[in-house]
Amino acid sequence: MENLRVVICGFESYDGVDVNPSRLVAETIADEGITVDNASVSVTSVLLPLSFAHAWPTLHRVLDDVQPQMVLATGLKTHARTIALERCATNIIDASRPDADNAQPKDTRIVDNGPAAYWTGLPLKAVSKRFAQHDIPVTFSSDAGTFVCNSLFYELLDWTAHHEHAYAGFVSFPHVDKPVGYTKGMKLDLMVDAARDIITTALEYNRHAA
Repeated sequence: MENLRVVICGFESYDGVDVNPSRLVAETIADEGITVDNASVSVTSVLLPLSFAHAWPTLHRVLDDVQPQMVLATGLKTHARTIALERCATNIIDASRPDADNAQPKDTRIVDNGPAAYWTGLPLKAVSKRFAQHDIPVTFSSDAGTFVCNSLFYELLDWTAHHEHAYAGFVSFPHVDKPVGYTKGMKLDLMVDAARDIITTALEYNRHAA
């Protein structure tokens, strides 16, 4: 039986956000586990600070230790009305507000001499088809922002670019059951189902492609 290793990460709560769905989803997925036919799947969850200086090093240490086949990074997109599958990460930090360390870098490259952008390693079309089967609302996003989420996503894809066995992606969640502006939030259970669908779809897709 094949042994598959998955890392899923989410962010801590921060000023103005008491409940961060990315943390809750990551912890729930790790607690409940993932089932894939003819394989055993181990899931490691990682809680990250909303910090340019510390988010990626925290995740990087776990990746070096676990050596996963798949990594799913998750975050909160405050204006989202659906699950947002992020297509790409761009090589820029241009923070509109301070991070958890009160740092606010502007117009800064994430990786010197790195490509302008990286594309996700997840099969987004296959994921969206599974979402449709389970009535999970979804949009494709080409903008992960210029804050910590995008920075982490870029660093992660740069890591997978140098680790041929691994693939990764990023999903953004709405608030949990909290109306914000024109958004009404989403049930946590639906977000957990979405993360589970992303992981199982990606694992199955890449096993068949191998």
